[in-house]
Amino acid sequence: MKEFDQKALSEFNGLDGRPVYVAHEGRVFGVSESKMWKGGLHMKRHRAGQDLSRDIHAAPHGPEVFERYPQVGILRQESSERPMPAFVSGLLRRFPLLRRHPHPMMVHFPIVFMFSVFLFNGLFLLSGLEAFETTALHCLAAGVLLTPVAIATGYYTWGLNYLSKPMRPVTIKKNLSLILLFASVAALAWRMWDPAVLSAAGPGRVFYALLTFTLFVITVVIAYFGGQLTFPLED
Repeated sequence: MKEFDQKALSEFNGLDGRPVYVAHEGRVFGVSESKMWKGGLHMKRHRAGQDLSRDIHAAPHGPEVFERYPQVGILRQESSERPMPAFVSGLLRRFPLLRRHPHPMMVHFPIVFMFSVFLFNGLFLLSGLEAFETTALHCLAAGVLLTPVAIATGYYTWGLNYLSKPMRPVTIKKNLSLILLFASVAALAWRMWDPAVLSAAGPGRVFYALLTFTLFVITVVIAYFGGQLTFPLED
């Protein structure tokens, strides 16, 4: 069976009519017949002619999809990557869900809570019902508690599945997540210090409402770039 090195594999990238090859765990597969690899690009994210052994862990499917296609060779291992710590490797073998799911699972909580802060504060301003403002406070507190968890699991996933490689969506998400954390802590401290900030007329009411709206906007942008990592847009 033909042996490829990284350079030889990269030539089978699907461009200019070339075959489409990808590698996984030392095996090279010919996926030219797959509609998902048309032109050598999968989901506008993964380029053919690459070793996808790590990328597959962030995919919504498992490596079993490669078995649908013929193996055309083997990939010579030339990796100089730092090996995964033994305790992390053992943990992943025992709990496979830790490879894919921690961040996607945890990130939805701060998203919904930050959305809810703006939503319930808006309902309070429209209706005057104190219960809405109280609910907004509880959502804000929950968002403050869970945002660090989402950030931590995000770094974990970035390191595990992407080797902490510089990526524009990740950089934007990292920066905005820290801004979101500091802004939400400031909003919570303000609300605790002045419980009537939304009830009393004045500039404080306007600025606090704008701050909670800012939390909403930042969360939308973070969620957008997170979605772009999973479901890239057309070029």
